[in-house]
Amino acid sequence: MFSDDGRSVRSLAIILIVHLAVIVLWQVLVDAFQVPKFILPSPLATIATLGSPSYAWLSNLAVTAIEILGGFCLGALVGIMLAVMFTWSPLVSLLLLPLFVTLNMIPKVALGPLFIVWFSYGIFPNILIAFSICFFPILLTTARGLSEVEPDLLDLVKSLRGSRWTLFRKIQLPGALPYVFSGMKVGAILAVAGAIVGEFIASERGLGYLMIQVQSSLDTPAMVMAVVLLTLLGVALYGIVLGLERMFVVRDIRLQ
Repeated sequence: MFSDDGRSVRSLAIILIVHLAVIVLWQVLVDAFQVPKFILPSPLATIATLGSPSYAWLSNLAVTAIEILGGFCLGALVGIMLAVMFTWSPLVSLLLLPLFVTLNMIPKVALGPLFIVWFSYGIFPNILIAFSICFFPILLTTARGLSEVEPDLLDLVKSLRGSRWTLFRKIQLPGALPYVFSGMKVGAILAVAGAIVGEFIASERGLGYLMIQVQSSLDTPAMVMAVVLLTLLGVALYGIVLGLERMFVVRDIRLQ
């Protein structure tokens, strides 16, 4: 029998092997069929762009990382706070939750030009776009988790004259953590998309801005490298959320 750590190491090894196999296959196919670089560059040609100072990879990567992390953290904070508010006050939930559902239906791409008009260019509008995309799943899943409390536990706490804060801290919050992290994992993915949407619409820095700049010259290796770095940012953020879930949620009750 494998221990939990043994299974985790084995799973990680399998994941790495599969990714490496895909990269090797990509390189082999591009070389075998002599695919032009402007259509699909090889992994080696893509990695070679990192050595060029003209792309300013580090500064653009840092800007996009700040936008993704800022939008995600703001989305998690606001989503969880609103979920707690809705759980504690059914009237507030009745008044505001349908409004948030309606606002979430607005295409976020359509909000981009408005954010530029209201807040000008820069990192902050892109953080807001990332926030607007990622916070709603966190809100819904957290609210669901907080509301799914066993009636017997509620009756027990009430019979012991437990306060609302005691009920929240001892019963609702621990029971809702799997739902919270489930929503945060979805939010981590959406935050990356939100930041790039903002940079595509109007930006002066970031990986999305760089992709727009090199597109006109058909610099496909740089565009692919930007996509790879975006993917790594998303994977890193997703991994952080997974790590926090492992710390605070018992394995048997995690939502898969």
